Amino acid sequence: MNPAQGVQYRPERPDETGDIARVVADAFGDESVAELVHRLRSSPEWIDGCSFVAMAGGGLVGHIAFSRGLLDAPRRLVDVLVLSPVSVATAHQGRGIGSALIRYGLSALETRPEPLVFLEGSPTYYPRFGFEPASGLGFRRPSLRIPDRAFQVIRLAAYEPWMTGTLVYSRVFWDMDAVGLRDERDEAQPSRP
Repeated sequence: MNPAQGVQYRPERPDETGDIARVVADAFGDESVAELVHRLRSSPEWIDGCSFVAMAGGGLVGHIAFSRGLLDAPRRLVDVLVLSPVSVATAHQGRGIGSALIRYGLSALETRPEPLVFLEGSPTYYPRFGFEPASGLGFRRPSLRIPDRAFQVIRLAAYEPWMTGTLVYSRVFWDMDAVGLRDERDEAQPSRP
C-alpha cells in the first residue's frame, strides 16, 4: 500500500484517546507507552493540536505526539518540542505510514513558535525527516543513558544560533522512567519513548 493512498493524516480528536491508547500499546507491545501518552495528555506539557493520527480503512492506525520540553539555554529557558512516541499499529507497519505521519506533523509545526524538536531514536531512521545529531550542534542530552547518536534535533524557523544548552524533559518522562535505554537492543528500534 502506498502511504499516500487510502491513508488520511490529521490532528487527533478528543474522542480518539481510547483508539490511540490501543494503537500505541500494540505498536510497542507495551501498555506503559500508552500510559506515557495518557500522562502526557494530563500534564502541562501537553499541547492541544500537536498530537496527530493516521486513519486507514475506517480506523486509527498511527499516532505521534509532540509535547513541551525546555532548553536550558545560556540566555534563558526556551520552550521546545519533544517528539515521542511514534506509533503505527503492527498490522500497518512497513508501509510508510509512520514516515508520512511524521512529515505531516512536522509540516503542521511550521506556524508554531517553538524553535526546535528533539527526540531519542534510531540514527538511521530519523535523518530522512531532517533530524540531526544534537550534540554536534551544541545541545546536551537530558540523560547519559541516551546514546549520543540517538539524541537528535530538527531546527525550525524560529531557531536562532544562540539557542544551545541542555534539553529538559517533561517530568512525566522521568516519573515513568522513559528516558534513555535500559537495554542496548533498544537502539535498533525506530522509536523510543
